[in-house]
Amino acid sequence: MEDKIDITIAYYTKKGQDIIDTVNSSDNLTADQIIQYGEEMAIIEYKLTALEVAKEN
Repeated sequence: MEDKIDITIAYYTKKGQDIIDTVNSSDNLTADQIIQYGEEMAIIEYKLTALEVAKEN
């Protein structure tokens, strides 16, 4: 089970990094786009936190 958790953590970490890279490399984002990316990051961070807790237990 821990292998699946590690794989999922790696997946969401990569998705989060992709979002960060997109935001940092764009110089013409609208406020709505920035908010959308922020909401996506919040969801990813929530999932990563839950996965880390599950991994510890």
